[in-house]
Amino acid sequence: MSLDTLDYKILSHLMQQARMTWADLAAHLGLSAPAAADRVRKLEEQGVIQDYVTQVDAHSLGYDLAAFISVTLEHPRDREVFLAQVHAMPEIQECHHVTGDDDYLLKVRCQGTQGLEHLITDGLKQVPGVLKTRTTIVLSTVKETIALPLP
Repeated sequence: MSLDTLDYKILSHLMQQARMTWADLAAHLGLSAPAAADRVRKLEEQGVIQDYVTQVDAHSLGYDLAAFISVTLEHPRDREVFLAQVHAMPEIQECHHVTGDDDYLLKVRCQGTQGLEHLITDGLKQVPGVLKTRTTIVLSTVKETIALPLP
């Protein structure tokens, strides 16, 4: 699938403000509102636009601790069980299969150190096949975005 300049402009505007009205988007693009809506629907149907989400301030909900947890599995056959458990743990925001000394890198949000301890001790370390974990606590966040660079 190839995207044209107009598609990139649409994506740029929607990544900044996903709640933009068709009329506002159309005004930025020099199109009619129905034409802008059709272009967005096409991007949705192609899977380029996957979802519209609300970004919530984690601190306002009590999730004041962010951390990255590296996980090493005993054996590749433990992968399915581990991944199923990851999906069941809402504190895990991201899970990446990585190269290097560890198998997975998790980004987590917890309600303080007790929440993190509970996630590691009563959650991750109880999953069959988890050999070891290594945790890095975030002191402050310099940049966090879901926007992608566009050509």
